[in-house]
Amino acid sequence: MPDLLPCVELNPDGNADASIIWLHGLGANGHDFVSVVPELRLPSMLPLRFVFPHAPSIPVTINSGYVMPAWFDVMVLGQERSFNATQLLASSAAVHALIDREIERGVASDRILLAGFSQGGAVCFQAGLTYDKPLAGMMALSTWFPTAAVVDVHPANSGLPILLTHGTQDNVLPLQMALNSKQYLVDLGFHPDFRTYPMAHHVSADEIGDMSEFIQRHLIA
Repeated sequence: MPDLLPCVELNPDGNADASIIWLHGLGANGHDFVSVVPELRLPSMLPLRFVFPHAPSIPVTINSGYVMPAWFDVMVLGQERSFNATQLLASSAAVHALIDREIERGVASDRILLAGFSQGGAVCFQAGLTYDKPLAGMMALSTWFPTAAVVDVHPANSGLPILLTHGTQDNVLPLQMALNSKQYLVDLGFHPDFRTYPMAHHVSADEIGDMSEFIQRHLIA
């Protein structure tokens, strides 16, 4: 197994029988969404492990080459951004390695859910749709689908449940990018649950409620 990404972990009191691997956005780190966990108000009977990996620090072209945590470089802004595909695929492979570790730790693949915000969501699209064992679902938050034209969906996840959320006032990733992502998914045969909220490029209380419902629907046996 390749070297694993460093992660923040939140573990249940007993053995975990489900896991969520949650990727942060550009310039953040694995601590970014830890505070959201109690706001999900998940049932205490759900033995769930949260895994929040840290992206490596790399130069980011759109930020004048400044070195920061990033899943891949972005060279040009716009509706369809220019990005480093090799780095994105490497990040997807790193997520696959984290999924493999959860399976080694006794969590069935169909009890593992991916979540990603912004750039982290872009990696989750690639990682989730190409993984070779069925996953529980994916939450793609305020993000876009940069590899839609070339992704090779694995049959194991051709019916993956997907929650796609976005802010109507997002000026970092405009709403049209989420609408494009939804259409790409539909064209690939998926049926995403698409939700919008009157917010900018962040997370809202209503969205957290929808995430909680999605998690419970797909991870409570």
